[in-house]
This record gives sequence, C-alpha cells and structure tokens, in this order.
Amino acid sequence: MAVDPSARVHASAVIEDGAVIGPDCEIGPFAVIGPEVTLGRGVVVKSHAVLTGWTEIGDDSTIFPFASVGEIPQDLKFKGERTRLVVGKRTRIREGATLNTGTEGGGGVTRVGDDCLIMTGAHVGHDAQIGDRVVLVNNVAIAGHCVLGDDVIVGGLSGVHQFVRIGKGAIIGAVTMVTNDVMPYGLVQAPRGELDGLNLVGLKRRGVERAEITALRAAYQMLAQGEGTFLDRARRLAEETESRHVREITDFILSASDRSFLTPK
Repeated sequence: MAVDPSARVHASAVIEDGAVIGPDCEIGPFAVIGPEVTLGRGVVVKSHAVLTGWTEIGDDSTIFPFASVGEIPQDLKFKGERTRLVVGKRTRIREGATLNTGTEGGGGVTRVGDDCLIMTGAHVGHDAQIGDRVVLVNNVAIAGHCVLGDDVIVGGLSGVHQFVRIGKGAIIGAVTMVTNDVMPYGLVQAPRGELDGLNLVGLKRRGVERAEITALRAAYQMLAQGEGTFLDRARRLAEETESRHVREITDFILSASDRSFLTPK
C-alpha cells in the first residue's frame, strides 16, 4: 500500500496492500480500504465505511459510516470481470449508501461526478452515469445503466428504472417510480412518475435569465399541446428555437434512447 505521510489513519482501520491513500486523507476507526482503492487528496473515510473493488475517490470527498463503496454489481450476469467505480471531487456519500462497480456489458465503469450528495441508504447501480451536483435523497434507488445529468435532484424513496435517462436540471418528487426518460429541467411527481411541468425553482436558484425561463415555458407548452407526435413537436421546436436551454431539451429528446419519454401533461 502507498499511504502519504500526511494522511491520518486510525490504528484500527484496515488498509490492504495495493491501496493508495493521498495527501491529507483521514481514515477513521474500523474503516476498510481494499487493495485497488485510490483516494485523492483530503478524502475523509469515517468509521466502519467499506471501500473495495477498483475504486477511485476524488479529492475532498467524504465517505460516511457504514457506506459500501465499490462492491460488485447486483447483476446475475456478472462473472467477476474487472470493472470500476469512479467518484468525483467533493462528493459526500452518506451513511449506508451503496455504490457498485460496472459490468463488462454496460461499459465497465460506474461514474459519479463532482459535488454530489448521495444521502443515507441511497443506491447507485452498476454502469450508472451520474453528473455533477446531483442530489440523491434518502433511500433513492438508481438502477443499472441509468444516466443522470448535472444538477438533477431525486426525492426520497424514489426509484429509477434501468436504462432511464434523466436530463440536466430535472427534479423528481419523493416516492416516485420513474420508468421513462425525463427531459432536461422537467418536474416529475406522482407514484408512477408523471411529467408535471418545469423545475422552475431550480432554474431560478441557478440564476437562469428570465428570457430563458420564458422560452422554456413556451417550449413546454408546445411539447404538451402542439400538433403532431411528441417527436414531431420536438423536431419542429429544434428548428425554431434560439434558446440554449430549449436546445438542450430538444437535443435530449431527439437523441437515441432505450426508453420512451415521459410526455408533458
């Protein structure tokens, strides 16, 4: 193992040969660090957390007690192939959360971005791709192969079906099952996941200009009530819009998907 001299490691922690512990890390009592784990600068691993597998944790991230980070996928097709988990900088993984490595068939890497908050009991499944500044509230379950864009919030006790994409800036209400793709900046709620508007609060908090919000509102109405199919409306909107945020929505809708879309009410 390679432990930087500036790291502070509790005497009861287990760090296996091969692990790399970066400068200014803190490893708490009874924590376990596996042989293929790499911790960046200033990572804090609190008591009883377990980090294993081929796992990389970015600078200044914190792993809280009883989190399980880097275990093998919950996939019966997994046969022990060498796959990874990569977690970005300043991400907080709270108590009891579970993050699994990828699978060979899914690309081999589960990825979580920078500045994320993975709350108590949340699960990030194999091959999921989680953007920056994502919040997974308590006991959220993200299934395998899901893609969550930047600034997504998923409310507590919600589940996201495998292969579903959730676009940038979308918000999922609590106790919601999401089985279809969610367009960027969408607001989804109700037990079976209904697209019920835009995440206007999130847009305003991030300082999006009034003109862009107005354009997004108009785009939502066109997608909800315009002529033709949902994809027809998206294509027409893509041709007409000059809004950067609306373009993100149309690009998302018109890209390839393994799931159908939640459509506006």
